[in-house]
Amino acid sequence: MNTREQAHLMAKALSSKKALDIKVIEITDVSVLADYMVIATGTSNTHVKALADEVEYQLDEAGYSVSHVEGYRSNGWILLDYVDIIVHIFDDDSRDYYNLERLWQDGNEIEFDDID
Repeated sequence: MNTREQAHLMAKALSSKKALDIKVIEITDVSVLADYMVIATGTSNTHVKALADEVEYQLDEAGYSVSHVEGYRSNGWILLDYVDIIVHIFDDDSRDYYNLERLWQDGNEIEFDDID
């Protein structure tokens, strides 16, 4: 599975748990940090954690383990680092505050037909 397919799997996992405003941004041409950023919003702190858990579960099932997790015990933002893909799951206020879409606006937003 290539990194685009992994990012798609992450977006599907988020969608399956009703994440809001899921964005997949390809950043290979603008950064050496990763190939993709996946950004989503949860409706509460509990929902944000459930979304992170689902991504980890789905990727583990596919044979990919998370390299590093940040913010799981904090409120508002969880980061899952899969080396080539970084997943950001926010509550609404944190997403507005950090506005990662603006930061990565030079990247290429990828749309998948089966993701809301």
